[in-house]
Amino acid sequence: MPATIKRDIGRTVFGEDARGYTDARPAYPARIYDILRETCYAGPQVAAFEIGAGTGQATGPLLDFGCHVTVIEPDVRMVAVLCDRLIRHETQLDVHAVTFEDVNLSASSFDLGVAAMALHWLNPETSLTKAFRLLRPGGHWAMWWTVFGDPLHMDDFQRRTHYLFKTLEQSPSQGDTPSTPFSLDKARRIAELEEAGFESIRFEEIRWSTMLDKQQILALTATFSPVARLSESNRKCFLDVLGRVVDEDFGGTVSRNFVTAIYTATRPLTQTP
Repeated sequence: MPATIKRDIGRTVFGEDARGYTDARPAYPARIYDILRETCYAGPQVAAFEIGAGTGQATGPLLDFGCHVTVIEPDVRMVAVLCDRLIRHETQLDVHAVTFEDVNLSASSFDLGVAAMALHWLNPETSLTKAFRLLRPGGHWAMWWTVFGDPLHMDDFQRRTHYLFKTLEQSPSQGDTPSTPFSLDKARRIAELEEAGFESIRFEEIRWSTMLDKQQILALTATFSPVARLSESNRKCFLDVLGRVVDEDFGGTVSRNFVTAIYTATRPLTQTP
């Protein structure tokens, strides 16, 4: 079985091509932001923090809602792209180029905390406990991931190329069992939230499909941590093989099935002794 990439690698692996990451990663489904508004009350005057913000794919919409966002992102290359992309919101933005483990923020000072595509790179138990402490009583928490290949509705491209990815290291996002990605391990993620003290926990899966051409497929695949970790020559060979599959088996365009899973929770107004 391939080795799993160590969690601390996630602090730097994506910054090797921060612009490429921004351009290649698809936007999160609109339903995510409906949930943030309707369930977590994201909006003007809301003080939010974001763990592992990357180049700001989730940060931008939060700022557009009117939130003041404190970003925690350890890779300075990702931070540079985030700040450049979101310069129009600079008065709403505080940036900490440090790991979430090391960031020093005041307890009970935020209305909302979020982590998009990030928590599998951290210790979920200790991270959720710290996130809980940062929230004010009654504050809201949201964490979500997009799985680039719906395990319940595998598309033809995923079936055709699965063997290629099996030879690579595994991301922690793969989870502890071959059939259940980290984000879709509902029982375990909910148990961790409960252990940290959260209540009113909700879970939703958003299934969606998209058409991607060869360039989009290759650019997205290059952002996956097992591929980004390859040497330049091995990465080129891997992507060349993938590109031939797109051209020869799918005529240059593929339909992909993705699933985005979101968990929301609340810090209780009062703590049980």
